[in-house]
Amino acid sequence: MSKKHPEGISTAALKQYVTSPDVHVIDVRSVDAYNGWPLQGEARGGHIAGARSLPAKWLNYLDWIEMVRHKEIFPEHQVVIYGYDPEESFSVAERFIRSGYPDVKVYEAFLSEWVPDASLPMEKLARYHQLVSAKWVHALISGGKPLHYDNDKFVVVHSHYRNRDAYLTGHIPGAIDMDTLALEAPETWNRRDPEEIRAALEAHGITSDTAVVLYGKYMDPDNDDEFPGSAAGDIGAIRNAFIMMYAGVKDVRVLNGGFRSWVDEGFEISMEDVPKTPVRDFGVPVPQHPELAVDTPLAKEMLAAADAELVCVRSYPEYIGEVSGYNYIEPKGRIPGAVFADCGSDAYHMENYRNFDHTTREAAETSQIWHAQGITPDKHLAFYCGTGWRGSEAWFNAWLMGWPRVSVYDGGWFEWSADPENPFETGVPRG
Repeated sequence: MSKKHPEGISTAALKQYVTSPDVHVIDVRSVDAYNGWPLQGEARGGHIAGARSLPAKWLNYLDWIEMVRHKEIFPEHQVVIYGYDPEESFSVAERFIRSGYPDVKVYEAFLSEWVPDASLPMEKLARYHQLVSAKWVHALISGGKPLHYDNDKFVVVHSHYRNRDAYLTGHIPGAIDMDTLALEAPETWNRRDPEEIRAALEAHGITSDTAVVLYGKYMDPDNDDEFPGSAAGDIGAIRNAFIMMYAGVKDVRVLNGGFRSWVDEGFEISMEDVPKTPVRDFGVPVPQHPELAVDTPLAKEMLAAADAELVCVRSYPEYIGEVSGYNYIEPKGRIPGAVFADCGSDAYHMENYRNFDHTTREAAETSQIWHAQGITPDKHLAFYCGTGWRGSEAWFNAWLMGWPRVSVYDGGWFEWSADPENPFETGVPRG
């Protein structure tokens, strides 16, 4: 029996395919190219409208087919593969065929025909420039001027929580470390007061005009540890990014996939304890963007408003009150009226917002799930969790999509549940 090879497809034929619900067009380039970075210098960055992201890199994962099924791409569907490199596209296509997908085609004219034709639809992440690749960071620290960077000062920040060992055992060369406690109060886990935030940023060499690139290192959290969050520095990095943007840092970037992406590229890893270079003046009053943070009084108003939603980014066991989610929070339950936006397994994971290499999940998938729950961009949305980390990551997803009124309810379940006057619910919601 001869080996089946994928067929090619023309631009004219693909134009008809992209509107069919039985066809999945799959982009096998990096998630960064998919999001909008024009990595081959193309005139239009982004992806073919409606295409799914399935980077060829993921072929190296044993559970590749599980990701395909998770995206609800099944053998009864027609599949069209495209990317920058036809050889890479054919490799992915052949993997589909070996996995039992009978109708697989390869589109080779993405750069030569689709991109140059402005009548052919493309999409990109609205604020993709704030989600950068390891190659972008490497160019930056090597003295280059990567795309969408026009500054003469930057700081790369390795974020962690009570875990300098995560930094000292390997980090991006030149990166300084920042404990999330520099910007969060340990009594409440809320953002610190404005003067404390200002002082902390100055101590880390950050002004409002400094370009800041943040990342963290994912480690396997141990829920029996006194501080399980010390292993979840990847979430902590986005928490720090949120507070910096709230404070007024104008150019905040997050390394897509965190330290894992740096390692995957094979770049140099440093163990040097890089000293911080304090600055005298942050430059502007803090906060410059108070609208990004919601506190409990406004959260209560939002629960009663028709054009607002409080969005619970916790695990299902936390949501129904089986567990509090934290070893330092006793009350269990949820805020009545909040919309559930499942984070994943527990307080220290964000599986439902990530790909399995820890890069950010494609926006169309997240948006589709949110819309089904009534989480839509026409409303003022305040994302929350137990203490702010997961809420900040979900908020960042919405921010990257360009949704206009998105905030973090900073107090979250910790602050809400600490007040016996505040109502709460447990159990599986009715209806």
